[in-house]
Amino acid sequence: MDIQNTISQLREELNQHNYNYYVLDKPVISDYEFDQKLKQLQDLESQYPEFFDENSPTQRVGGTVTKNFKTVVHEQRMYSLDNSYSKEELADWENRIRKLVGNIPLEYTCELKYDGASISITYENGKLVRAVTRGDGIQGDDVTNNIKTIKSIPLQLKGNFPDKFDVRGEIILPFAGFEKMNEELIEIGETPYSNPRNTASGSLKLQDSAEVAKRPLDCLLYFLIGNKLPFHSQFDGLETARNWGFKVPKEAKLARSLDQVFQFIDFWDEHRHKLPYETDGVVIKVNDFNHQEELGFTAKSPRWAIAYKFKSEQVATRLNSISYQVGRTGAITPVANLEPVQLAGTIVKRASLHNADQIEKLDIRIGDTVFVEKGGEIIPKIIAVDLSKRLDTSIPTKYISNCPECNTELVRSAGEANHYCPNFYECPPQIIGRIQHFISRKAMDIEGLGGETVALLFNNGLVQNYADLYELSVNQILPLERMAQKSAENLINGVQNSKSIPFERVLYALGIRYVGETVAKKLAKHYKNIDALSEASLMDLILVDEIGERIAQSVIDFFDNQENKSSIDRLKKQGIQLELVEKINPNATHKLAGKTFVVSGVFSLFSRDDLKNMIEDNGGKVGSSISAKTDFVIAGDNMGPAKLEKANQLRVPIISENDFVEMLK
Repeated sequence: MDIQNTISQLREELNQHNYNYYVLDKPVISDYEFDQKLKQLQDLESQYPEFFDENSPTQRVGGTVTKNFKTVVHEQRMYSLDNSYSKEELADWENRIRKLVGNIPLEYTCELKYDGASISITYENGKLVRAVTRGDGIQGDDVTNNIKTIKSIPLQLKGNFPDKFDVRGEIILPFAGFEKMNEELIEIGETPYSNPRNTASGSLKLQDSAEVAKRPLDCLLYFLIGNKLPFHSQFDGLETARNWGFKVPKEAKLARSLDQVFQFIDFWDEHRHKLPYETDGVVIKVNDFNHQEELGFTAKSPRWAIAYKFKSEQVATRLNSISYQVGRTGAITPVANLEPVQLAGTIVKRASLHNADQIEKLDIRIGDTVFVEKGGEIIPKIIAVDLSKRLDTSIPTKYISNCPECNTELVRSAGEANHYCPNFYECPPQIIGRIQHFISRKAMDIEGLGGETVALLFNNGLVQNYADLYELSVNQILPLERMAQKSAENLINGVQNSKSIPFERVLYALGIRYVGETVAKKLAKHYKNIDALSEASLMDLILVDEIGERIAQSVIDFFDNQENKSSIDRLKKQGIQLELVEKINPNATHKLAGKTFVVSGVFSLFSRDDLKNMIEDNGGKVGSSISAKTDFVIAGDNMGPAKLEKANQLRVPIISENDFVEMLK
């Protein structure tokens, strides 16, 4: 066997499959088949290191650590765009152009303006050699190692391309990926990210490229620059870039008049909310490169391009006060308490201020008139202060230095945006929050016990940690407010019934920082019991699949704490499942290997959990949302309309539970 040729063919094949999936959104093989080919390539590259290639598909997982990002001067300056906010301003822009080029026919390329982080990527002989952030437009940071982890960016081009050129694009974080990242943060008690744009931008400067690889970043290309490019207009350039392997948004359109530009703007102003990523306007460019060259640049921007910004719905209201919330991990979140105002169909009374940096950046003060809009049309946020209405008596906001609940001095670690209360085991909201997490549906799922009752139990001195729940009696809780005999008995029974909850959910319930549902399952499967996990070294933990140093250190810190050790000993004595019970299913098969299913709706033959277990027992994978990776949707009654629309849009087969049963026969 010609090893070098085999390796080259595998790389070429995997690059094509990456392109099919991440650019065309049309995969032709299953995830399982892709993973098998990737593993084959990894094994061959390991055995024959002389054939190493830094642009191999195996290198996309990252792992390179960059302590200091090198500053690089752009060969071609990255200009910013002039903004316009009305069609009249666009008409003025066209009039200025006509004064320079005369009354000749003009065409415009209309593209959506993506809200992300600008990037310039250099290709030489079809290979990605360097990626640099926009910076100040003159120079930026070399983030090549991080960019290579983004699968929609080709490492090797196809077709006929110039020896060297730069491509400009926007690194974005789609809504679905952003929401999933935030769900995982909330699950482990961390403060969620404020918006997709800042998260995408921050991702590019993470020191560990393996962490970047875990984030569902995407890259949308919008411009090529270089000598002897094989096209003469912006629109043809987009088409050519798409053929070379770049992900170029299909929404771009050629307009032959300003009226057609207005039609494009009107359409997307109405339909932009259906896009999978943030867009805040339209970019209009003179299409012909000869005309672009003739028009040239001002000191800051090209004369041949302009951005039309969509109007975000925003309102002005008064900031009455700022309060500070303490999460179960001790993270402090400042909250703006506003004079109630209607915004995008809802009454807004509060808005997140995110952290101290945001307050300082906007110079937000109590009594200010502030402008509020819904970020991503969902989360209310303060975007600016109306300084013309600021009172002479106003004073700058001083971020709190002590916990609002226990008065402990707050800490802020280097590189972290949030302040924390370090009084982890005595601060009331942290204690209550951990117990509320422990009893939650995805954790111990204790019936008869809710969040308000946990606070009631704590405030009456009956519980100080989750182990105390298992020592409660009916007589202790009967005197509590709104607690009758039946509800007291239900609570105690619910606590006792939770002793049968499996180990992986108990591990998640313990509330170890950064250990969410998925990580808890991996740790439980790997270590089998709490004792083995508690004795694992930092290196042992890091070697577990998908467990990084941050999670590993958090696990070590948790089991080093004497109070945690005491709680676990008490849970053991109460009979909590702290050991994995591995079930051997005699009917398990591999019939569904390589297939991903999404289950949606209400079923008559099985519960949703039953269906999910059957999928996994037969080698399949259960997806949480419909994507191009989904092979089948098992639909019951009342399937969500959004999922139905998504399945039809992606042409994912929709089957019934009866169809699924037939599939297993």
